[in-house]
Amino acid sequence: MAATTAAAAAPGVVRAERLLRGGCVVMAATAALLLGFSAETKTVLFVRKTAVAKDVQALWVLTMAAAAAAGYHFAQLVRCMYCSSSGDAGAMAVAWTSFLLDKGCAYVVFASTAAALQACMVGLIGVEALQWSKLCNIYTRFCEQAAAGMLCSFLAAAGMAVLSAFSARRLFRLYSPAGHRRSCPRAAVLATSPH
Repeated sequence: MAATTAAAAAPGVVRAERLLRGGCVVMAATAALLLGFSAETKTVLFVRKTAVAKDVQALWVLTMAAAAAAGYHFAQLVRCMYCSSSGDAGAMAVAWTSFLLDKGCAYVVFASTAAALQACMVGLIGVEALQWSKLCNIYTRFCEQAAAGMLCSFLAAAGMAVLSAFSARRLFRLYSPAGHRRSCPRAAVLATSPH
């Protein structure tokens, strides 16, 4: 009975992982597009200046990290949809690779989002001690698009953290005796045969 319950729960877990990966692809791609294509031109003291993501290095790093994360999670989504995990020796390597890349992706996107947020706070509120003035009152649309991009990347990072838990579960189930028996039919026969 317990084996049928665990087998019935597996499609739900796979479906949840697919939906979460799809959500991460959408959020990370939206963040990259919002940040990468946001630009605003204003004239300040007779000088025309265009604000773009490359002006703030942390925003540019976040744009690249979000784009790379969207591509990675799209590839993982395709893998989830079309490749089934078999009980062969390659499953262990795939599980470890997915686990490490999912963790790394979550950390990089979260860290770059936090750094971009910190850098953009200077543009929002300024720093009087360093005589840095507020810029978001001049480049309002650019700042709003950057804020929306950072919100999308925070949501993507949260989804990636949950996905890394899915990867950890899949990886460590390969090490459990119960998980190994389900994935390897010969082990199940040996476990049920009298010695």
